[in-house]
Amino acid sequence: MPSICRECEAFLPDPPGAALSSNDSDRPTHPFRCPVCRSPRIFSHPELTSLSIGHVDCDAFYAAVEKRDRPELRDKPLIIGGGHRGVVSTCCYIARLSGVRSAMPMFTARKLCPEAVVLPPDMAKYRKVGHQIRTMMLDLTPQVEPLSIDEAFLDLTGTSALHKMSPAQSLNRLALRVEREIGVTVSIGLSHNKFLAKLASDLDKPRGFSAIGVAETLTFLAERPVGMIWGVGKVMREHLAKDGIVKMGQIQRMEVEVLAARYGQMGTHIWRLARGQDNRRVEPDTAAKSISAETTFDVDIADLDTLSAELWPLCEKVAYRLKAADLAGQVAHLKLKTAGFRLVTRQVRLPAPTQLAETLYRAGLALLKKEAAGDWYRLIGIGVDALQGAEDADPVDLADPDADRRRRVEQAMDSVRAKLGKDAIVKGRSLKTLK
Repeated sequence: MPSICRECEAFLPDPPGAALSSNDSDRPTHPFRCPVCRSPRIFSHPELTSLSIGHVDCDAFYAAVEKRDRPELRDKPLIIGGGHRGVVSTCCYIARLSGVRSAMPMFTARKLCPEAVVLPPDMAKYRKVGHQIRTMMLDLTPQVEPLSIDEAFLDLTGTSALHKMSPAQSLNRLALRVEREIGVTVSIGLSHNKFLAKLASDLDKPRGFSAIGVAETLTFLAERPVGMIWGVGKVMREHLAKDGIVKMGQIQRMEVEVLAARYGQMGTHIWRLARGQDNRRVEPDTAAKSISAETTFDVDIADLDTLSAELWPLCEKVAYRLKAADLAGQVAHLKLKTAGFRLVTRQVRLPAPTQLAETLYRAGLALLKKEAAGDWYRLIGIGVDALQGAEDADPVDLADPDADRRRRVEQAMDSVRAKLGKDAIVKGRSLKTLK
């Protein structure tokens, strides 16, 4: 069975000793060592040289970057997140041993791991590191589809001749390069489509490398829970469980027509993915579908004036990102989360696409006034979608003679900030949120 050494990159066409399987439950306790460097980090798979769709996922990315920059935190539990009323953005693997998880309320995480070091996220730094890793991916193939700041799909079909090695070897070299040059680790999933490659990358974290081949697809998926199917969330899992469906193998044995009749298009979707059928292509440079910003409060807020004061800086963040990307959005959407964790979303279509914080604020405030009727909220967010180029953004509006003045004021503020910094000039309403 073909193998690669994950340390020295040696390719072993038919090494002696135990063979590794992509199924983590089948991994031998004592794998053989590399005959070149004696490392036990050997990966073997019968389809090693033919699979070409990869999923690269950084391990506990934010926490890993902070530990890289602060060596004194290396052996300590680390949580990256907001204040006491915020949520966990990510946490290191030491903190996960105590039960801490991403998206967990911060107060719960602190109870589970009171000895943890808690740091606020430094998104500018994480984006910079993520961009460095993305550049390394593009050295392998132009077919890179980012999913977030720290993960992406790669299609390495046809790259063997260029790199003089199989896609599996190229991905392993990428993992080594990221670790040596960037100082964080990644886990690799390799398969024949995107759905399975993403599943594979979760099998052996951190610093993992797993593959799911064509021949083993149905068997591999059969015992996996339906919740691992892309698009199946909590509500859909509950619907399936009521019908006695909890594993993909049960779906595999059903007729697609039965599932479609019961669940509509979602029935067809889960039937295909439960059988490992995913025809989605790796799409490079996928355009953003929306741009948004949100904040979680330290103390619940019900007062409209206080909520509107929190809304304004978020509008400025969204406007800044729109302008930086040379985009405009025509649908504004407001997001609120109640003290009881109920999510409220409202949206409005604007008369024209906009890049302006003031336009977003006015639209968001109108939506907020309808919702701020006594309920207590722990989170507010604002965003735009229906994105397009900025060439038609914020046209002169004869029905609103003051609109052009507001546009010129914001452009003047942007010019000052570009020269002197973002805090060089602010609107009066910003003073309500400045400490």
